[in-house]
Amino acid sequence: MNKKIGVKILGTGSYFPKKVLTNADLEKMVETSDEWITTRTGIRERHIAQNDEAASDLALKASEEALKAANLTADKIDLILVATITPDMFFPSTACMLQVKLGANNAAAFDLAAACSGFIYGIATAKGFIESGIYKNILLVGTETLSKITDWKDRNTCVLFGDGAGAMVLSASETNDDVLSVYLGADGSYADLLYMRGGGSLCPTTAESVAAGMHTIRMEGKEVFKAAVPKMALAAQKALELAGKKVSDVKLYIPHQANMRIIEAVAKKIDISMDSVFVNIHKTGNISSATTITALDEAIKSGRIQKGDLVELVAFGGGFTWGAAVIRI
Repeated sequence: MNKKIGVKILGTGSYFPKKVLTNADLEKMVETSDEWITTRTGIRERHIAQNDEAASDLALKASEEALKAANLTADKIDLILVATITPDMFFPSTACMLQVKLGANNAAAFDLAAACSGFIYGIATAKGFIESGIYKNILLVGTETLSKITDWKDRNTCVLFGDGAGAMVLSASETNDDVLSVYLGADGSYADLLYMRGGGSLCPTTAESVAAGMHTIRMEGKEVFKAAVPKMALAAQKALELAGKKVSDVKLYIPHQANMRIIEAVAKKIDISMDSVFVNIHKTGNISSATTITALDEAIKSGRIQKGDLVELVAFGGGFTWGAAVIRI
């Protein structure tokens, strides 16, 4: 009888553009203040990509670091999955752009679009491919250049978003299973609360659509907050149940870094101390699909978690989509 194939996490990596935009900088751009932004979001600064810096460029830096941590060369990768809502272009996929830059010539490649839940959707996808025996080594990346689709005149949204990328190498194993569970959810009836209207087949790019600001993020913040808290709490609880674990078994909770108030409300709802919650939103802002993986990479590098520790990633994003994954580092 064949042994069950498990999933081993071999390494992680992350990258942020060098340019930093502080709340003080934003005070000069829109009618806002450092106090207003910090009090309502917890964000103090965010990284901004250069004009010629694409999502695949950020992904490349994070991927190289993850491959180094995994002690694996790019030619050993069988599949590249890129979670993003800010691709280099509609097609070819950003995953294909990354494949060329990495020299991962033996890899299949495609993108995933699940907004801020993208990386967790990616973990589920990678887990399925590995457990089925289709692929052995998978590079999973979350990369975003949200600054390029931000309306810098809208003070309610421009203070929230930043750029960055994170990567994880997952591999087949007969002795380890580091991805204990993944839970996913979605509800498209909320699509009009967080979206970018222009650029697709519903609203093709025209001079009029650009002039109307249809190619930037639009969000109903209060309504998003109301949905995010219960859905993230539900996802966290469901993933724990699927993994057969209790809240106390998890060393560190890593929620999507969208808003400090959301993070605190979710922690309260699932009855965990903020001491067990990883937060770096103050220096990254919301980087959509890249938030959970960049936070995980920082937690590993900083020694906040050690090999063998259980970690839960939880996210919520446009769609609406939500999800959680219980993993072992």
